[in-house]
Amino acid sequence: MLVLLFKNFIRSKGTKIGLIFLLIICFISLLIGQQFQQKQQNNIKEAALYQKEHIARNAAFHKDEMGLLLYYIKFSLVNATLPVNSLAIGQRDVNPSIQSVTIRGLEGQKYDSELNNPNNLLSGNIDFSFVLIYLFPLLIIAFSYNLVSEEKESGTWKIVATQSDNTFLYILKLFYIRILSLIALLTMVLFIAILFLNIPLNQALFTFYGLGILYILFWFAISFFIVSLQQNSNFNAVILLTIWLFLIIILPATINTYIVNKFPIPEALELTVKQRNAYHEKWDMDKKITMDKFYNHYPQFKTYPLPDKEFSWLWYYAMQQAGDDDSAKQSQELEHKLQQRNKASQLIAHFIPTLHTQIQLNEIAQSDLGNQLLFLKETKQFHEKMRLYFYPKIFDNADVSKENWSKFKVETFNDPSEVSFAKAFLPLLLFNLLLIGFGWRNFKKQTI
Repeated sequence: MLVLLFKNFIRSKGTKIGLIFLLIICFISLLIGQQFQQKQQNNIKEAALYQKEHIARNAAFHKDEMGLLLYYIKFSLVNATLPVNSLAIGQRDVNPSIQSVTIRGLEGQKYDSELNNPNNLLSGNIDFSFVLIYLFPLLIIAFSYNLVSEEKESGTWKIVATQSDNTFLYILKLFYIRILSLIALLTMVLFIAILFLNIPLNQALFTFYGLGILYILFWFAISFFIVSLQQNSNFNAVILLTIWLFLIIILPATINTYIVNKFPIPEALELTVKQRNAYHEKWDMDKKITMDKFYNHYPQFKTYPLPDKEFSWLWYYAMQQAGDDDSAKQSQELEHKLQQRNKASQLIAHFIPTLHTQIQLNEIAQSDLGNQLLFLKETKQFHEKMRLYFYPKIFDNADVSKENWSKFKVETFNDPSEVSFAKAFLPLLLFNLLLIGFGWRNFKKQTI
């Protein structure tokens, strides 16, 4: 019986067209993922080469003053990109994965990003997570909306009922065949991705795969529940498409609007302007005020007195530090509000399977807002480390030629966040069991 049902399903022209179409879109998404992966790798190689040449060129040109040299030199920090990130690009196409900073004021540099076509950013990337979240459910709806209703409308259901000992088991077999087909498609695409994108067989990939299976089962569970209401095919199709529209587009957009209004954040541009204004106004202020603030921030540098001359690098970098200090409150407020947005979206997503799946896929791929916030925090620590290393050399006017500039390589930040199976799987699993339970009850209450 099961083999016969499978042959009948797969022979359908609509089934073949649907599966082939989705398979083609999946291949396109893998190509987009490969392009993104290559771009990231090229950017890292170019950053390493540029930093080496940039430091060597400036060290040769500005060899008399350490302070002047450090005004120009940039040091790069890379946010490590996991291979699985090719499947879920997330916010990596908007937020930079490389931060190149001087030891001057950080707040004016922290939110620099690559130049991108805003129209491309608006449309986003058709990565595999997009295909899984948006397109797989449409094919599931097309395969299952009329499982029972079509045969009832064509008058063949009575024949099925008389030939089958258990009609409910027969319906489960129909769903089983379709579930197996979509999971097989998901498995094949991810297997190709492993070979094509060099994705290692690790916990991140297995969690990604398990989450994909649960997400497919979630949409089949919705279809199972709607079919259990035993309405006509038109009703099933309209309701399922309405649910898709609501869960995929309307509800996430509504929640995003709520979170944006609930936690308004100051613009990064405003923070940059604040830092620069705070720095520029120090040119017209008493130098003692600036130096007192600097010594309060770095008491270890009190041994360096302010030279009795119009300009000194000690005073200049103290002004740069004062700009960061004066904008520290706004910087902390921005970071806090972004953290609140991230926590609120994760909390709400527990009750919205589509949004939960999207957030979890991005978390697995380390392309979510949480990863970006950790990267910005690491950038601040990286910038502070470089400041503390070079400040004494600037204040002592150390010999530029005696510094081993070749040792300053591009550094890499590796996100220490771990994947949680319970956090990723539990909400979807509960929704699946709930929908299947309600559907089973409906079938048992009514005569099929």
